[in-house]
Amino acid sequence: MTGVQHIVVMGVSGAGKTTTGLALAAHLGWPFVEGDAFHPQANVDKMAHGTPLTDADRAPWLRALADQIAAAEARGESSVLGCSSLKRAYRDILRTGAPRVRFLHVHGTRDLLADRLNHRAGHFFPPQLLDSQLATLEPLAPDEDGAVIDMTLPPQDQVAQAVRLLDLG
Repeated sequence: MTGVQHIVVMGVSGAGKTTTGLALAAHLGWPFVEGDAFHPQANVDKMAHGTPLTDADRAPWLRALADQIAAAEARGESSVLGCSSLKRAYRDILRTGAPRVRFLHVHGTRDLLADRLNHRAGHFFPPQLLDSQLATLEPLAPDEDGAVIDMTLPPQDQVAQAVRLLDLG
């Protein structure tokens, strides 16, 4: 695949979006943008207190991420972005940033996700919000440009699979 494009590594909290995204970005030689860094403090505080975000809470965050994609596009740079992108409507906002925004859904079982969240330190997202994210998650539709990979694979295997499925090689 040639030309500027943007890969959003998506999934619920604990799926490994940052790990996979960093590995994919390193493999491709593209910059990685950590979507969580763009959450307003009010969103971080809300989640840290165990309250799920609403669509209204997420809207300014998603617009800020679409702006990051647009800025990379304006520079003529491809990018990799980590963002939960749980609903198609959220992905639609991200797609406004550039003509070619694609998605890589890192997916796994609820039990594995819960185990990872219960053993993760130093992150504002509490394990009790996992079920709200799973309830919100809308898998990629057949007409969306993207692929699904298994979170149980080692990162290098996830990258190899992503490169193959998204024709990035």
